[in-house]
Amino acid sequence: MSGPGSEHKQRATLDPSGPGRRRAPRLAAGRARALGLPTRGTTNANRLRRVDRWLLATQLPRLRDAAHPLVVDLGYGSSAVTTLELADRLGARVPGLEVVGLEIDPARVEAVAAERDPPRVDFRVGGFELAGLRPVLVRAFNVLRQYDEASAARAEGTMRAALAPGGLLVEGTCDEWGRRAAWVALDRDGPLTLTISTRVSGLDAPSDLAERLPKALIHRNVPGEPVHDFLRAFDAAWAAAAGLSAFGPRQRWAAAVGALAEQGWPVVGPARRWRDGEITVRWSAVAPA
Repeated sequence: MSGPGSEHKQRATLDPSGPGRRRAPRLAAGRARALGLPTRGTTNANRLRRVDRWLLATQLPRLRDAAHPLVVDLGYGSSAVTTLELADRLGARVPGLEVVGLEIDPARVEAVAAERDPPRVDFRVGGFELAGLRPVLVRAFNVLRQYDEASAARAEGTMRAALAPGGLLVEGTCDEWGRRAAWVALDRDGPLTLTISTRVSGLDAPSDLAERLPKALIHRNVPGEPVHDFLRAFDAAWAAAAGLSAFGPRQRWAAAVGALAEQGWPVVGPARRWRDGEITVRWSAVAPA
């Protein structure tokens, strides 16, 4: 989500990060205020392709079964490209899909007005309150890294409360080119799974991805924490599978994930996803101690 425009510097209201934090602008009279803080708004085409592929592989039944298949892309940034990609990828498989991109900065919403194609694709001013919408799916990437852990948890809670019944929030981070990413899937009750996805060529060890962990885990990669144990076990499995490097790093990654599953780590999802440099585990295995 990007910064507030100068024409909206009216009376300020507190954002969900608590007392003493920077504030989000109040919108026009009668409208709910947008909750959140500015981000850089960095956007590149295909930056979020990894999470979009995961959504296609795992969330189509949720979307197809919804009476109103509404998806929110929170904080789309400096252009509409990733929101439009999301609409194209999911829309090809979900009849009646509607995608709404939300940004705090009214100027950014105005800048992409030509890309509007309601109800298929729309853009609105909004933040963690989701502009009063009740989506069945929210993709919120690279919007919580600037918050402390407690503030990020409050923002997540605000988004989860706004979900439609049976809805899902996917919150995560990735690098600027989408080659390394991690995300947590949450329903209205809390976190369900952690997914790590990467371009495996050039990877030294799975623990290299620790810098992309979601806010709830990124500061927990220390001895005594479950996510630290998970990454150390993954590194060991990766090292043990070094002999498979002759067949390519994707084969090595898949073998390492298979070894983790054999060791009892709760790996979920189809094994065919492993060769794409992906692993999903139940949240209970990595939740903060």
